[in-house]
Amino acid sequence: MRIILTVILVAAGVLLGAAVPAVTGFVQGVLASAGLTPSKSAPAAAISTTPAMPSALPSAGAAKAGDRGHAEGEHAHSEAEGEEGHIKMSAEQVENQDIKVAKADGGTLSRHILVPGTITPDTDRIARVPAKVVGTVAEMRKRLGDAVRKDEVVAVLDSREVADAKSEYLTAVVRAELEKTNFDRQQALWDKRVSAESAYLNAKAVYTEAVLRQDLARQKLSALGLNAAEVAKLAKQDEATPNTSTLRQYELRSPLAGRIVERKVDVGTAVGKEGDPSDLYTVADLSTVWIELSVSTVDLAKVREGAPVAVKAGQEAGARQEQGKVIFVSPLLNADTRSARVVVALPNKDMAWRPGTYVTAEVEVAQDQVPVRVPKVALQTVEGRRVVFVRTDEGFEKRKVELGRSDDDAFEVVSGLRPGEDIAVGNSFLLKAELGKSEADHDH
Repeated sequence: MRIILTVILVAAGVLLGAAVPAVTGFVQGVLASAGLTPSKSAPAAAISTTPAMPSALPSAGAAKAGDRGHAEGEHAHSEAEGEEGHIKMSAEQVENQDIKVAKADGGTLSRHILVPGTITPDTDRIARVPAKVVGTVAEMRKRLGDAVRKDEVVAVLDSREVADAKSEYLTAVVRAELEKTNFDRQQALWDKRVSAESAYLNAKAVYTEAVLRQDLARQKLSALGLNAAEVAKLAKQDEATPNTSTLRQYELRSPLAGRIVERKVDVGTAVGKEGDPSDLYTVADLSTVWIELSVSTVDLAKVREGAPVAVKAGQEAGARQEQGKVIFVSPLLNADTRSARVVVALPNKDMAWRPGTYVTAEVEVAQDQVPVRVPKVALQTVEGRRVVFVRTDEGFEKRKVELGRSDDDAFEVVSGLRPGEDIAVGNSFLLKAELGKSEADHDH
């Protein structure tokens, strides 16, 4: 009976092991407890000493779960790739963070050279008030720094030379008038054949000579800068006021409008003779000044007359700056420095640019038209690449760009950005920081 039971169990185990490999371990356990071992001729699946079925079933499930997890991971990764470089930001957030947005359009890149220079007065706007006659300073009507108008009287001299010239002219005028009267009388007598012809001709000759002398005296006044009509008018005024005389007075006038920048004499100073001061004042119109530049031969070929120039009083932030232009490029080189003189005209309405001041001139030497131009403040560096942040419906998108030529303010974009796209041009570093934060959160 025992043998029959054993045979039945073995057969059942073989059949069950072939049908359900997972229970072979259990059958083997039963057989082992019964003191039986499988024969070597039994099938490998039936006599396997490892729990094949329990391990195989979970492996299949794990494989399916792994496939699902892998697929979900790929989907999540693809979504992450789609969102990489994107920053979600509402219009209100953009405004609150003061992120400026502008279109990336074409424009001009201006290249410059930096040259040190010195402010000097415009030589066309500086003049001296000379002492044209020998005399003594009687009045100094302007002080240093005073503003003057063109032809305004700035000083008065007491001059014997002027008195002689005025007297000669006034005498010539009186003599010419007397000789004219005599000539008119002689001509009337000659017309009536009352007097001799010789008397008429003699009166004519004397009158002609008197007119010539008057003309010579007027020219002498003119050489001294005096007006003959004004001298005659003042002489009549002197007749009405015997205690005053303008005969010796010589008025000096400013040749241009400006300011008194130099005063060389005082009241009572003798002027006009050899060894005496030749000038009383220096008047300068500083509404425009010059910048004297020395440009090397390397850069000289690039500098052109009419080129705009940005002049700065210093390199520190907030230094005064003004726009001028090149008015002269010397065709001659300095033999010692191998450089040429370049002159820049600079407006100076508020008189803040003082002659003698050292400045830095930024001279424009070229202009390049580019299809896409972005300001330097719009560029950021991310992972070693230059990027801009392009405005999208949901916020901003990081965009890698290839850069070309540049100037002090902007770059040319060769690729990566199309004309007309809106980009962040102010506070773009906030977007870079936000991008870094988003990528850090994504990594975690």
